[in-house]
Amino acid sequence: MQIHVVRQGETLTTIARTYHTTVNDIVEANDIPNPNDLVVGQSMVIPIVGRFHFVQPGESLFSIGRRYGISAQELARVNGIPANQQLQTGLRLYIPQGAKRNAEFNGYVEPRGTAVAPALEQSAREAAPYLTYLAPFSFQANRDGTLKAPLLNNFPAIAKANRNVLMMVISNQENDQFSDELGRILLTNMEIQDRFLNNIVTTANRYGFRDIHFDFEFLRPADREAYNTFLRKAKQRFSQQGWFLSTALAPKTSATQQGKWYEAHDYKAHGEIVDFVVIMTYEWGYSGGPAMAVSPIDQVRKVLDYAVSEMPSNKILMGQNLYGYDWTLPFVQGTVARAVSPQQAIQLAARHNVPIQYDTKAQAPFFRYRAEDGKQHEVWFEDARSIQAKFDLIKEMNLRGMSYWKLGLAFPQNWLLIVDNFNVTKR
Repeated sequence: MQIHVVRQGETLTTIARTYHTTVNDIVEANDIPNPNDLVVGQSMVIPIVGRFHFVQPGESLFSIGRRYGISAQELARVNGIPANQQLQTGLRLYIPQGAKRNAEFNGYVEPRGTAVAPALEQSAREAAPYLTYLAPFSFQANRDGTLKAPLLNNFPAIAKANRNVLMMVISNQENDQFSDELGRILLTNMEIQDRFLNNIVTTANRYGFRDIHFDFEFLRPADREAYNTFLRKAKQRFSQQGWFLSTALAPKTSATQQGKWYEAHDYKAHGEIVDFVVIMTYEWGYSGGPAMAVSPIDQVRKVLDYAVSEMPSNKILMGQNLYGYDWTLPFVQGTVARAVSPQQAIQLAARHNVPIQYDTKAQAPFFRYRAEDGKQHEVWFEDARSIQAKFDLIKEMNLRGMSYWKLGLAFPQNWLLIVDNFNVTKR
């Protein structure tokens, strides 16, 4: 699979000719929203086996081979050139596809309102072949230990048809807000806690959930040990059923990080107790804050560096956003940015005829445009380059895989790059 970034003057025809493929194949792979109006800086995947590398000044077969994990001798053999040949800038070299490692992928899906939108269900159906876990969000715990179920619709059937582990996500939300008081009750009142666990077991058996996933957030720092103790109790109970136990964790960079989103999440204890964790490595750029990358890779790396110091790397699913934001500038506290999918972001750039730029530090694409009302906007989103950078980080740090928040936002390149990089584990 090749990632190509559109340059000035290029068309789908010239791009297809460069890679010996067809316009239709490129359009179909990327579901390109602007085939006749490509944007400079727009990235796309080219559906070929392996990839091409165009030699840059100063590169050698050795340096190129090291980048792609292939020996200089094998690279020379594949391309039919002498191993000691001096490379000319611009020379096209073919890089064969290397071995792929196994990895796990989770997709949260969040039905809203009184019915599941057909488009959301279809999104889950399309993503499920690339997933290990499918996670309807969320069962909301009540203060008496009962559960309020989300709209499940056909999600259990979709999971079964695609050999996904159906993940039972349970949150301490009340009125769509995380509640520290609800968390305190569930974690410290033993009578309610036992009823809570009994209701989880009954519900999980009814629907066929095989992973119980606690997304307890905004807990009181004083409830840290109570949460750890609860998880040990839950693990013992769920192991009898043959189920996995997992948790969602706030993105911490140290054990002493302060704040109610962080202090009750004990990385070391969770790493010892649960089967795996989802670390929510996104929302640096968020709807209520100033414009910036949602999951800048330098910040993501800091969180994961700390995480692997506290728990086995093969227990970690890196959290990844499937969305970006469109901010109105200048940023004013109290304003809210609009969420956009990667496809919507490309359409915006095309409509306003502005190039897409790429921040190499954050490993994220962005652009600015002026709206019809004269206001300046800044958009940060995800593309093939940014997601490939995250996949490279998964491989570098030997992580378990990736967890997506959330399905329903079009990003076709992501799914193609999953299978280009990994063998998706099915359980």
